[in-house]
Amino acid sequence: MSKLWKKFKNSKYKILWILLILIVGVALLVGVYHLPPVHSRLAWRVSNLRAKIYYFFNPPDQEAFTPAQQAEMDDIVLQTMTALPPVPTATLQPSLTPTNYVPPTPTITATPTATPTPIPDEVRLEGTIHEFETFNNCGPATLSMALSYWGWEGDQSVIGSVLKPNWRDRNVMPYELVDYVEDFTDFKAVLRYGGDVDLLKQLIAAGYPVVIEKGFEEEVPDRGWMGHYGLLTGYNDEKGWFLIQDSYVAADYAVLYDRVARHWRSFNYLYFVVYPAEQESDVMAILGSNADETANLQYAAQKALNEIYALDGRELFFAWYNYGTSLMYLGDYYGSAQAYDQAFAIYANLSPRPWRMLWYQTGPYFSYYWTGRYQDVISLANKTFDDSSEPAIEESWVWRGRAKAMLGDIDGAIEDFETALEWHPGWWVARSELESLGVTP
Repeated sequence: MSKLWKKFKNSKYKILWILLILIVGVALLVGVYHLPPVHSRLAWRVSNLRAKIYYFFNPPDQEAFTPAQQAEMDDIVLQTMTALPPVPTATLQPSLTPTNYVPPTPTITATPTATPTPIPDEVRLEGTIHEFETFNNCGPATLSMALSYWGWEGDQSVIGSVLKPNWRDRNVMPYELVDYVEDFTDFKAVLRYGGDVDLLKQLIAAGYPVVIEKGFEEEVPDRGWMGHYGLLTGYNDEKGWFLIQDSYVAADYAVLYDRVARHWRSFNYLYFVVYPAEQESDVMAILGSNADETANLQYAAQKALNEIYALDGRELFFAWYNYGTSLMYLGDYYGSAQAYDQAFAIYANLSPRPWRMLWYQTGPYFSYYWTGRYQDVISLANKTFDDSSEPAIEESWVWRGRAKAMLGDIDGAIEDFETALEWHPGWWVARSELESLGVTP
């Protein structure tokens, strides 16, 4: 022991011992950090710290995406219109505006939904098992709560293992949650747009909790606008609030009707309902004309159009974005691209900006891609990556890859598709894109 001490006192050996202790210490810390009980508690804190540092040096809303290919799209429309043979009885002049594109006007009123059945002034559905979400896991956590109401015995980890195998993935899309219900449970789900407070109350009063996706700000005032799922399980007309099973805040979180509607706008008033298969006719009866998917999208587009006339500032940005989304789902890619162009023109003048928008809603990629605006797709994806402390946004990687492929950059496309698979292992969309290029994932 005395010999070891003498060696340690020697400056040369002292440095080696210190280095050895540091290496062993770091290895132990890394090992402990990756133990599941420790990792689940610390990983999100480390990620949040890294994000704060990144955003401090790289403010995400300092620059805005600016579409650059509107003129090319207008030329395509004009060439298409002028190439048509003349019709003797027609006197209308060709227009740059697609026929499905409707400019805002104050005289339009939205088509009403089914006549509401009288409902109680207060309803509170019991039986939901509340879950606090793990990191960025509000989608699986909220779906788990919705399923628990009907007796499902899993939890968010079961759903997340399928929909979000990489815990750093930024978001789970609504369609993925609905597909999970249809593919992995005995229940069914219906997803629609253009909802309103009265419809939510109708569904809850009939015994159906409703999942909505909405903006999330007051609860995280230092982090900026973001998207968040919530499960509505009750309402109270006297107090004017919904009860939300919120995976981030609390169980039975009371939020005023107006506040729910205001934040709901940023997601085109999206809602979905989980229900037993044998109760499908009851759910569709409550939805009324919105049971038909096409009619629902037309209704949502009309609702957004009405709001375009009535709103300004950031809410006007959301209204134009919603209009674009509804037209996109209806297959009017030219009209939707123009609507998104309007939205981004407003976005450029906002402060602060909802810069996480493309994490959750990828409609502009569809519309720009299917109108041949591949460089706009690439530029929008690049801006989305630049605004994120970690580009764990697989949808943006796939769309950028698709645009690169159309521009002849096959190697770049393959690299993007493979990156998408890193963020979402096994994702069928990225796999199919690679296979279409002759690459085995």
